[in-house]
Amino acid sequence: MDSIADLGGMQGWGSVRVPSADEPPFAEPWEGRAFAMTLLTMGRISGRNLDAFRYALGRLHPVDYLVDGYYGRWLNAAEMMLTDSRILEPGAVEARARRNRGEDVAEPAFPEPDRPDYKATAGGSLREVERAPVFAEGAAVRTLDLHPVGPTKLPGYLRRRCGMVVAIRPAHVLPDTHAVFEGENAQHVYTVAFSSTELWGPDAEDFTLHAELFESYLEAAA
Repeated sequence: MDSIADLGGMQGWGSVRVPSADEPPFAEPWEGRAFAMTLLTMGRISGRNLDAFRYALGRLHPVDYLVDGYYGRWLNAAEMMLTDSRILEPGAVEARARRNRGEDVAEPAFPEPDRPDYKATAGGSLREVERAPVFAEGAAVRTLDLHPVGPTKLPGYLRRRCGMVVAIRPAHVLPDTHAVFEGENAQHVYTVAFSSTELWGPDAEDFTLHAELFESYLEAAA
């Protein structure tokens, strides 16, 4: 799936606000509570599987993602993970909020949890891979035309584009499968250089874009 967070090359989003050097970690008290609640949710459901959390963020409705702000997204994603794992019924949070406002609303009963049976093979996301990298530095590569139903870390604007491998990075857990608890599938990661004109056409500003891409996203270019 293509996430709402995949904004590369899109226009019309305005200028980027530069934060103040003395900006507090949380602008409002509720943001700190949202941060803590989300960490607790990830710990209970997925053993701190950040890929699963990012996948939940990417599945939010685009309006909610853009309107609710940074920690609003965190709360919405935490609620999605809780309903996915049947710790909460859909609508339970809204019903509780309405009851707290004095409305006579019945709350859904707690369902039987169905949490994923997940345990990381090691700490962090870096892994050792026995097989040698398929591509060497200087290799010409082309990105695949991927349109998966689930998560992917291959941005839409990089698909079907040619570039050059400029560095081989440590092997990494593949988020595409890890986010949905289908295995770590660790593989090599490459830094690939793309010309801006390859990505956005001959009228684009002339520069080189570097992207870290998983081996399964690439094939050899002619």
